[in-house]
Amino acid sequence: MSCCAGARRRFWNTFTERPPRRRRNHSPMTLPQTAATSVALPLTGCRVLVSRAQQQADALSSALRNLGCQVIEIPFIEIRDPQSYEPLNSALRNLANYDWLILTSVNGVDALFRRMTRKRVDKSALANLKIAAIGPATRRAIERHGLEVTITPKEYIAESVVAALRDQVKSKRVLLVRAKVARDVIPLQLCKAGAQVEVVEAYETVVPKSSQELLRAVLSNEKRPHAITFTSSSTVRNFVSLLGLRGARSVCPWILRRRTTQFLVWWMRSLRSERASRKREAGCNPSVIDPASLGML
Repeated sequence: MSCCAGARRRFWNTFTERPPRRRRNHSPMTLPQTAATSVALPLTGCRVLVSRAQQQADALSSALRNLGCQVIEIPFIEIRDPQSYEPLNSALRNLANYDWLILTSVNGVDALFRRMTRKRVDKSALANLKIAAIGPATRRAIERHGLEVTITPKEYIAESVVAALRDQVKSKRVLLVRAKVARDVIPLQLCKAGAQVEVVEAYETVVPKSSQELLRAVLSNEKRPHAITFTSSSTVRNFVSLLGLRGARSVCPWILRRRTTQFLVWWMRSLRSERASRKREAGCNPSVIDPASLGML
């Protein structure tokens, strides 16, 4: 087995095999202070490319380093203000008219509350709304602002949000705060369930062109990463955009099987259901890793 193949296998096994029972006299994140500590880490020698936006990469990178990884940070996504805040401003002026608020990312939570602060809208204006969060990280971001989340689905995908809300939104007004580019599963399906859904853009994501040269250099180097992390469909699309399909195939021949606009070495569980709905776009069989394996996603 080659060195690269062995490292990739250890990366995969670390997150898929049943973890060994820990000795009680050591905390989960603390290793015994022995001379072997440096070689005891399960991912020692594995190189992992973290693709999250710069302001969000620290938690994932730190967790991987604690497992022994060599982390390379190159953002595949850049978060920007929307071209116009008027739709969001209008929604904030009329919060009393809504019954539900749906937030589908931490970025959306942050953007919403930044705008509320800028427009001097008090958090209490949201107190009478029922709030749905797409996953635990989004829920925690909302709760940090002192608000209670009514619904968090078991799976962190749009389809699960719809399933959780379908029977509760008939004749209700729903405010969905999200990125400019996003799947329309939630608004379309909730409208079919009888809800009045208003979609407002709180931020937009773009391809960071400054990452293109860095990414090409890293992937063509003999010490290229053994694994690449993707945490949203946007990071996948942007990866292909940065490299071009031909370039991606030339530097990552073990990833691509045939024509595709989406491929992953690491496919988060939250993207699992999107695979079925995007079969015309996706042409590979990526590894699926439980987000709870790293504890912070």
